[in-house]
Amino acid sequence: MSKPEFFVTPGYGDRNLELFHYSQAVKAGNRVEISGQGGWSDDWEFPELLVDEIAQAFINVERTLALAGAGWEHVIHVNSYHVDIDGDAVQAVSERFRHYMPDQAPIWTCIGVPALGDPKMHVEIRVTAILPD
Repeated sequence: MSKPEFFVTPGYGDRNLELFHYSQAVKAGNRVEISGQGGWSDDWEFPELLVDEIAQAFINVERTLALAGAGWEHVIHVNSYHVDIDGDAVQAVSERFRHYMPDQAPIWTCIGVPALGDPKMHVEIRVTAILPD
């Protein structure tokens, strides 16, 4: 197997690498794993509405996947972490699945947590993708 290749999303990824010494994605062979992506902007700002935070988290997942040569069409597994999980949060994530992956339904683990990495965060999305051979 080839050596793992690490990726840092420009903007917020640079910030997190500097502050916390971690990468946003790793590619090992045809497998891509990303760290949890929140609904933050490059300036580390968060939307007021949960649905907008979830939508931004999915955009950040897409940006991070692209760095490693992957897209939503390659996603096979999603973990979503939620503070104050409720039906609205689950529905908003499900709607994003239908938007980004209309031709596939990945496996999904939806987890309620007491807190995430920043007190302003309400959601974090982490995915695994497999690239075609």
